[in-house]
Amino acid sequence: MDPRDQQYLNPLPTIPLVDVGDAGMVALAEADPKRLADIISVAQGHYSAPALWIADRLSQVWLASNENPYHEEILMIADHVGTPGAFMLNMSFEWSCTAGVGPDPVRAGNRLLRTLDWPLGGLGRNLVVARVTGEAGPYDSVTWPGFAGVLSAMAPGRFSAAINQPPLRRYTSSRWLDWALGRITMWREDSLPPVHLLRQVFDQCEDYEEARDILSNTTLAMPAFFSLSGLSETECCVIERTEDFVINHDGPGAVANHWLRVGRAGHRRGIDSPGRLNQINNTLRNDTPNNFAWVAPPILNSDTRMSMVANAKSGSLMVMGWERNARTGCVEPATNIYER
Repeated sequence: MDPRDQQYLNPLPTIPLVDVGDAGMVALAEADPKRLADIISVAQGHYSAPALWIADRLSQVWLASNENPYHEEILMIADHVGTPGAFMLNMSFEWSCTAGVGPDPVRAGNRLLRTLDWPLGGLGRNLVVARVTGEAGPYDSVTWPGFAGVLSAMAPGRFSAAINQPPLRRYTSSRWLDWALGRITMWREDSLPPVHLLRQVFDQCEDYEEARDILSNTTLAMPAFFSLSGLSETECCVIERTEDFVINHDGPGAVANHWLRVGRAGHRRGIDSPGRLNQINNTLRNDTPNNFAWVAPPILNSDTRMSMVANAKSGSLMVMGWERNARTGCVEPATNIYER
């Protein structure tokens, strides 16, 4: 069934548009305390309060020590929350994603197709679209109250972009030990996490070329994949990044959660990354319309929390939240379709 039809059979909550202007993400947390409280409550049940306290403390120390530009903003969000979890939400990079960029078959311009997968429940039903006014102009960030970075966004008349995670770097045979070693490596860096760099790009970059340059050449605290979609049919690319190395892939193109050309050993992220990549490439080749019929297994899986279609030339944005049904085990639409 096309997800567009689902909303008429079972009315679903609406994804709100919250205009925060230039007030930052503290304003979003203050504007929607109910969604923020729900996310923190789910995180406490998933990770435990002591684990969140430890993660919050370590993250806060690192952000302060490297003079992160969003440290004070996250600290204000944490004060607003009043319980552990805010720093963890901002510094937890355990999500997996699928993204593709290429010419829009329906209207002029280029489009970004994107899903975000995260095993933490509650994110799908608590999605918001934050309208932010940056130095270079306004943009719409698909996000949650309490999150200071940018994972997926569209700037009308400029570009759309999203972040995927590469594999967890392999140092040993133990995934958990490698996770800890990766965190230690990151904490030794004084560069920006990818989600904070992408926020700066949306705040400051005037066009696709400037965004591509910054995303390609700025040293990162940890590896990332960036999918970038501009205004013309040819303005699109996938950017593979380590901390200080880049491989650019001119579009049309797609990425999931495994390296395309960087030969670095790593632990898998997400469910069936090769299968998701193959399916999103088929979606791009087949000129699939701008609905969410392409969000099907394996792109749609038990961890899927958000799907998105963006076209910066037309200024169009479609978003839907997804959640796993605890009774049936199936992933279902958790929100109405947001359309701009």
